[in-house]
Amino acid sequence: MVRQRTCAFLTGSASHIRHLIDKQPQTGGFVIGRNKTPKYSGRLKRAGFAGLVLLGLNGCAGGPTPETFDLTSPANFASRAPRGQLVVAEPVATLPVDSDRLVIRTGPETVAYLSGAQWADRLPRLVQTRLIASFENSHALKNVGRPGLAADNNLTTEIRRFEVDVTAGQAIVELSVKLVNDRSGRIRAAKIFTAQTPAPSKGPAAMAAALDSAFAECLRQIVQWTSGQV
Repeated sequence: MVRQRTCAFLTGSASHIRHLIDKQPQTGGFVIGRNKTPKYSGRLKRAGFAGLVLLGLNGCAGGPTPETFDLTSPANFASRAPRGQLVVAEPVATLPVDSDRLVIRTGPETVAYLSGAQWADRLPRLVQTRLIASFENSHALKNVGRPGLAADNNLTTEIRRFEVDVTAGQAIVELSVKLVNDRSGRIRAAKIFTAQTPAPSKGPAAMAAALDSAFAECLRQIVQWTSGQV
């Protein structure tokens, strides 16, 4: 996890929860209802956090400046002879994940954006970039790249979860992956990859690091699984 910009943190208790949750997320605000379908409103609805100690981001000089975080790609894979070619499509995601914001789960049916923090790019595009880099680091494939590359197989991904559950203190990443034959469009194999990492509420940097760790574990599993299929 690479931190690209640093600001000062503001510590608070449940009474300071507004510092942690964005009042006006760039999507306009949402709350996940019982039918799991995003419902939009002018203001972000928030779940209660009695007893939780959470951190917000204090503004930098000249006004609040979001702290920007990157994701890393694992290296040091087991050596094997390269084979096959692979196209990695940009992952599919729905709100709130399809953005450049860090998502926190505030309850069983509610999510919010972490105030004062952002990813280095839209999360689906960032995940695609790190997937490609992970395959390149593994040296398990002859060629790997974005759509436009001539390859026998396509890797399609859906980002199901990429969030910090502040009620459980866990960073959770869940990716649904399909290996598709480029010529026939037939799904050759499919699997869901999940990883969790403890995520104490110590501010955006700690939460981003926990998500990066869980994501790296998923990447290792995806690379090993896919390399055995092509």
